[in-house]
Amino acid sequence: MSELAQVSSFPLPPLQFVNWYTDENIERGRAPSPPKPVLDSYTMFGVHLHTDDVIIRPLESQGIRRLYPQNYDHKRELKKLNHSILVNFLDLLDILIRCPDTSKRQEKEDDIKLLFIHMHHLINEYRPYQARDTLRVMLEVQKRQRLETAERFQKHLDKVRELLHNTLSSLPETAGLDSTLLVPVENMDSTEAYKGDSQDCYRLDKLMCNIIDAI
Repeated sequence: MSELAQVSSFPLPPLQFVNWYTDENIERGRAPSPPKPVLDSYTMFGVHLHTDDVIIRPLESQGIRRLYPQNYDHKRELKKLNHSILVNFLDLLDILIRCPDTSKRQEKEDDIKLLFIHMHHLINEYRPYQARDTLRVMLEVQKRQRLETAERFQKHLDKVRELLHNTLSSLPETAGLDSTLLVPVENMDSTEAYKGDSQDCYRLDKLMCNIIDAI
């Protein structure tokens, strides 16, 4: 079995990585260290890549023959490729019906494969625009959510202020309080104790008792 055949086209399931980072493994230092930054080259899905490679590589660098010119309109070329794929698919059906064992079938399959590669390449060239537009939409959503939160907070603040204002305005005036419940100030400063038998009390305590009896 070749080396490429042993490489999976898909990464391992996430749980196989998550199970390594348990609390016990982290406390004992058994959790795997983060990967080191890639400096030169790396392998992804069995394909050897370099760090200085462009994200969207030209077709010529991949050994693929270009079907459209250097200066082109994406929308127009995508429509032409879509139409060509449909026509070549119909031609392939005709070949399968009339002469399926001839070499024309493989040629037509290669033509359709080349057309799909070009279509995917044109679609991938739109990825940077899609990323920027997605980021713009995310920022607009965050801005709208924060404005709505600030508006709701301002409404609650206005309600609390109105409630406090109504509560303060509904409190009775201090002049209307019963004067018998007020303690004379001059008597509050006296600290001299009344000397007598075991049932004697301080003057302030006696004053408070008199107030309670009056009530």
